[in-house]
Amino acid sequence: MNITKENIDALNAIVKIDITEDDYQNKVTEVLQDYRKKANIPGFRKGHVPMSLVEKQYGKPVMIDEVNKLLQDALGKFLVEEKLDILGNPLPKAQDNFSWDADKFTFEFELGLAPEFDVNLQPKQAITHYKIVADKKMLDGQIANILERYGKLITQEEVAENSNITGTFVSEEKQIDKKTSFKLDKIKGKPNAKKFIGAKIGDVIKLKTKGLFTDDHLLQNHLGVSHDDAHTLDVEVEFTVNEISYTEPAKLDQELFDKVFGKDEVTSEKDFRARLKEDAEKQFEQQSDQQLLNAVTESLIENTKFDLPAEFLQKWIAVAGEKQLSDEEAAEEYGRSEKGLRYQLIENKISKDHNLQVTFEELKDYAKGFIKSQMAYYGNANPEEKELDEITTRVLGNQEEVKRLSEQLMSQKLLDFFKGNVKLKEKEVSFDDFVKEVYK
Repeated sequence: MNITKENIDALNAIVKIDITEDDYQNKVTEVLQDYRKKANIPGFRKGHVPMSLVEKQYGKPVMIDEVNKLLQDALGKFLVEEKLDILGNPLPKAQDNFSWDADKFTFEFELGLAPEFDVNLQPKQAITHYKIVADKKMLDGQIANILERYGKLITQEEVAENSNITGTFVSEEKQIDKKTSFKLDKIKGKPNAKKFIGAKIGDVIKLKTKGLFTDDHLLQNHLGVSHDDAHTLDVEVEFTVNEISYTEPAKLDQELFDKVFGKDEVTSEKDFRARLKEDAEKQFEQQSDQQLLNAVTESLIENTKFDLPAEFLQKWIAVAGEKQLSDEEAAEEYGRSEKGLRYQLIENKISKDHNLQVTFEELKDYAKGFIKSQMAYYGNANPEEKELDEITTRVLGNQEEVKRLSEQLMSQKLLDFFKGNVKLKEKEVSFDDFVKEVYK
């Protein structure tokens, strides 16, 4: 057997494999002899079928099977030994005059080669790293929500502007029969709100669903309709008032501080606001980090220039899936996936050049930390180490979970690397301004 590689250009190559009878005949004979022992052919005792008959019946299919096995094994070893960094998988070239009756065979495979390039981590324009702060407006709103959440419900005789209303929406036409509760300030528009003002328990209010709530998604929740219906529903419903109340806000005192953060963890309004601010900004860090990762990704793709073996990749995409694609479909799919492929190559380059990798011990510790935080969320803040180890072992026995956790850990490593090596500028913003700038 002889294997050679011919470079077409920097991104494409042809691997040629010559196979002769000496390369596969011993294996073919071995398989046929095993067939002979097991063959059950009328007129012959088991194990005494003439070899010539076995060869006539099974020789060609066995030979083809063994040549293909030899071919795939040889190609795989060649790619590893030559340390070829390929994209996709090798594609066999069609041969017009190929025949399985020949004494020797020649096979050719097209390769798409990964490009060589350098990654510039210092773009001309620094990438914005947002530091999201909880401003006074946000803290005031958060405290107002806490005071209401820990407040006291007071029964009312009739609906007022500050009322919480419990009742049932009914529509025979749309088969709606949904008991729900909402604050009057969630009703949209003065005409609709006016229908509720002064209503008493047992009163029936007729309403139009279109534009009823301040957000269409509230219509989905309170009427029990589908997401699509929530955006288009325009029918009349009847609402029967069952309960009316208002919330008397809790007092901003030590009793509230203890309920929210634990006994004596916070002892003044100043410390209470500081703690709320700290907790909110910790939650914002995740959003800020994700935005930074997205921004760095876009910058790297835009500023790292290299060519790809586009023609090869489109041919490979056409045959890689369960269903073969047309040339047009493959070209469209390549267009959709090219950006992701470019970033994957850039990420691999950075990981290799800077030795960023996920070890099993790191993955185990990361998984254990993730599991511990999940258990704490459900009330088990101090699990036994043995229990934690057993759960971690089960999780890491699931390949999909291993893949998911590995990707998360690798993203964190890349994020930490970018923070220390990419040209960044920090910008302090409120959450509202962050949303305006990033999701405008």
